[in-house]
Amino acid sequence: MNLLMTGSDWLALFGHFLSLSLLAVGGAIALAPDMHRYLVDERQWLSDPEFSSSIALAQAAPGPNALFIALLGWNVGLNTGGYGAALLGMVLAMTGVLLPSAVLTYSASRWAHRNRAHRAVRAFKLAMAPIVIALLVATAWLLASALFGKAYAGVSWLLTLACTLIVWRTRIHMLWLLGAGALLGAFGWV
Repeated sequence: MNLLMTGSDWLALFGHFLSLSLLAVGGAIALAPDMHRYLVDERQWLSDPEFSSSIALAQAAPGPNALFIALLGWNVGLNTGGYGAALLGMVLAMTGVLLPSAVLTYSASRWAHRNRAHRAVRAFKLAMAPIVIALLVATAWLLASALFGKAYAGVSWLLTLACTLIVWRTRIHMLWLLGAGALLGAFGWV
């Protein structure tokens, strides 16, 4: 894929990631559905396989969870035809996502620490849990649909629900379930 991106396109990429930054309540991966909508569906700067591969590669690599954002920016830039553009895409995507949330986190944590005894602060912390869970479920739905297709979406959701219940209700460590999932995948059963 060879794109021609103008200065306004680069600014739009930076601006979109800038606006997404403040939605990253459940971590950077919770932003994946809207990134997919913008980069793949709306702008067509990436294909579905490029998007999914970027997330899979970044999640497999050691390091912070937000590496996939840098890889998405890199791939957008690489599709314009060069490593200089890839570096620019990576810097714009990461700066756009990190800058507002870092400033807000620093300011809010200082304020919340000073006012931790207030009822509103405690209520806010409790109210954020369902929002984080919903964003993570939306990300899981997007990735499962891309990886397994529509035919296996039901099977993947059943496995996800079973693993969630096992981790929640038993003392079985999550790594055992990940290992079992790897074996099921290696044998081609999932």
